[in-house]
Order: sequence, then structure tokens, then C-alpha cells
Amino acid sequence: MTHPATLHVAAAQYPIGQPKSLSEWEDKIAVWVKSGAATGAQLLVFPEYAAIEQAACFGPEVYSDLTITLTKVAELAASRVALHADLAKRHSVHILVGSGPVLKSDGTFVNATQLVTPDGQIGEQEKLIMTPFEHGWGISAGGPVRVFETRIGTFGIAICYDSEFPLLVRAMAEAGADVVLVPSCTERISGYHRVRTGSMARALENTIATVQSPTVGDAPWSPAVDFNEGAAGIYVPSEHGVSDDGVLAIGKLNAAEWVSGTIDLARLRHVRETGEMRNYADWSNQPGSPMSSVKVERVALL
Repeated sequence: MTHPATLHVAAAQYPIGQPKSLSEWEDKIAVWVKSGAATGAQLLVFPEYAAIEQAACFGPEVYSDLTITLTKVAELAASRVALHADLAKRHSVHILVGSGPVLKSDGTFVNATQLVTPDGQIGEQEKLIMTPFEHGWGISAGGPVRVFETRIGTFGIAICYDSEFPLLVRAMAEAGADVVLVPSCTERISGYHRVRTGSMARALENTIATVQSPTVGDAPWSPAVDFNEGAAGIYVPSEHGVSDDGVLAIGKLNAAEWVSGTIDLARLRHVRETGEMRNYADWSNQPGSPMSSVKVERVALL
């Protein structure tokens, strides 16, 4: 497989609204994808639980009840992914679909996001570690850990809280991920900073890039995504010739916007072995040698 030299990516600061119908929601997604593609991005990243916005289309008897919301939004999973696949083809971009509940064969719900390519390939990553809210809501931990090989790069996906656990992302990096995508949904500014800090730390530890995309804005109609704080960011190691502060791009807090930038993948691969520091190579020198034992499934979306 040829390794791309650069990646132009755009991360959404996606505002949770209250669409009155599925067609209104679809039109909103189409507008966002069109404007994201207009940045020149090869990959568009939408946030965690952006799909919950669909519950608003069915009135308070659905959106005011967490369990009914899970069931209804999960029923729409296939059509939601199909819409993004069509938009990916139309605009010649890869898209990370805003995550949402998916119903498993055993009757449990997981929080899953899908990576779709312009030629219709689809890969799925389930969230691995649940927050207290998700436990209470009835969402189960998913798996396995995957990395996705595409024409524009090899990606891992750490959904929100997952980004705060070093061994998960380390396993993705060891399996070849150059970039880890971090869709997030946090109701407080403290939560946003936890995920941002995790994203920056994972980039530093593994000499990779991480891309955070949050939900923003207030949606008091929903007990699931009622308050949303955050800013999108593209993070890399603080390394000479890469970035002095580890921030390639960052958005304005809580604004509805795309945040885009170009990641020099070739430079990251080079400094992994020749940089000022060798965090990736020196991982095993930590006391106790916490080498990753996480099994990773490689998925080709070529």
C-alpha cells in the first residue's frame, strides 16, 4: 500500500438542532458536507452522538425518552450511513459519520461510527469504554479495536472517552494508524478539555495526528445531548518542523464551523525515528513495559 504524504482534513463543530422532519435533517447534513468539502478536505469528521439529533424529528414522545430515543435512532442507522455514503460519492470525500446507537443481534445497543469512502466502502468502529451516563442510559461497550486502511491514510477511531486511555490508541498506532479520529460529545467545558488533553497526549506518545470533532450548542429538548461544549482541533506532537505547540488547527469555542488543516504524514513518519524525542520507540522503556496487548482488527477500505 502506498503511504500518502499529506492529509487535508476538516473537523466539524457540529451544532445540535431540533429538525422537524427527517428531510430537514438530511438537508442540514447535505449542507454541512458540501461546506466541508469546499475547504478542500479529503476527510470530513463529524462528532459523537450527532445522530441523536434525528430523534427530534419524531416529537416529544420519542426525544424526551432516552430508551425510545435509542430504539428510534438505531432503526435509522442503515439509512443514515447510506445518506453519508451518497454524499461522500457526490463530493469525492471520505466521511466519518456522526456516531449513534446501533442495535446488536443480542439486543444490546452500542455507540458506533462509520467511516465511508467515496466509492462506497464502509468501516465501523464501536465505542469501547462507556461513561457513567452511557452505563445508565443502557449502552454497552463495543469492539473490537480496528484500524482502517484507505487511499488517503490509515486511521484509528477513539470515540470521545476512549481517547483518554493510552493503551487503546497505542494499539491503533502499533497497527499502523497515522491518524486517530476523536469524535466527541461533552456537556461541560471540563469534559471538552479532558478529551482535548487526551487527544494531544495520544498524538505526543505515538508520533501521530489526532483530530477531535465535538458537538456544540444547547438542545434542551433532548435529555441525551442537551448541553454541548467544545472546539474542534487537529493535534500533532510538539516537534521541531512539525509544530511548536502541538496544535495544527483549533476552532472558536462553541462556534458552528468547520476547522481544517493539512497534516504532513510523511514528516510525522520521519520524526518518529529521527525527531528531537523518540516517544513512539521509547514506549517500551517505561518501568513495567506496558506494551499493548489489545487485539486490533485491520479493515481495508481501498
